[in-house]
Amino acid sequence: MEDIDNIEEDECGFSRNYFLAKELSGSSKRSSRKLSDINIVDEQELRETAFSIETKHEKEISELLSEYKTMYPKWVFELRCGFGLLMYGFGSKKGLIEDFASSSLTEYSVVVINGYLPSVNLKQVLLAIAELLSEQLKSRRKISGSLSKGQEAFPSRSIDDILSFLHGSQSEDKDCFICVVVHNIDGPALRDPESQQTLAQLASCSHIRIIASIDHVNAPLLWDKKMVHKQFNWLWHHVPTFAPYKVEGVFFPLVLAQGSTAQTAKTAAIVLQSLTPNAQNVFKILADYQLSHPDEDGMPTEDLYSASRERFFVSSQVTLNSHLTEFKDHELVKTKRNSDGQECLNIPLSSDALRQLLLDLSQ
Repeated sequence: MEDIDNIEEDECGFSRNYFLAKELSGSSKRSSRKLSDINIVDEQELRETAFSIETKHEKEISELLSEYKTMYPKWVFELRCGFGLLMYGFGSKKGLIEDFASSSLTEYSVVVINGYLPSVNLKQVLLAIAELLSEQLKSRRKISGSLSKGQEAFPSRSIDDILSFLHGSQSEDKDCFICVVVHNIDGPALRDPESQQTLAQLASCSHIRIIASIDHVNAPLLWDKKMVHKQFNWLWHHVPTFAPYKVEGVFFPLVLAQGSTAQTAKTAAIVLQSLTPNAQNVFKILADYQLSHPDEDGMPTEDLYSASRERFFVSSQVTLNSHLTEFKDHELVKTKRNSDGQECLNIPLSSDALRQLLLDLSQ
């Protein structure tokens, strides 16, 4: 009983201390974090350091990959049965999928889409697939002696035309298909609904098989039930490789690196997100004004107050001054006087960095 009483006293003491600390700290205490306090280094130096990190548990990882290789015949069988393969799990799957394609899919044509790139031209990809399929069907019909003139060419005017050609192409040989490898089908360039719908329609073609990888935890939310079960027809394979994302990560800004527009915006966003929503909205008004008036010295304080009060972000000049003090303390805003003697507010970021910052804040 004494032990139980002691435990309860400790818990009560912890609770009292917690609320006492919250009360003493006060809601008006201002954060002391500044933009310059974020310790950032040269991006090239950081990437070189990341690439030089030695891989741990090499023996165990090698044994894991060897186990995956024994599953290659099963994966080929699943493709021949009309399924799509979706690889997920921690670590880059790029090397694993490429090894599978180069060793087990030698009888089939393989087209690779690198979804981790900043942009992907899906129309050009579909055009390449259509040309490849057209040539395959022609060669098989020549062998069988039944060449159909209606399928000798395909339209290239739009994505819908190309998809119609792919869906209309028929062959008695059910083993005649093209494998489309999509590294990071959940990548930034393919994450929009239009791209996913196009890929789903491509996957539903009888002569197409998709082998794809995902890494984002919310990737399954990209698809509805029809896309998963009837178009992509996924078979999910948990294949953690624990391999670093060396190739995929090249196109993403590093959090601790300096110099890039994206990273400058990211560091400013970190500070802004620690402020109140009204403070963020006041900052957005200032940012919008600066982007629309690039040749001016900045936004006059009186104009910022009028715009902020109209939108109910501040109720008085005192409230605005409180927000401006926080901006200045965090080195997000600087003041200077224009030729008319007015005090103007300026955000010390380039236009590109400012646009990226507004985009980050809206997400």
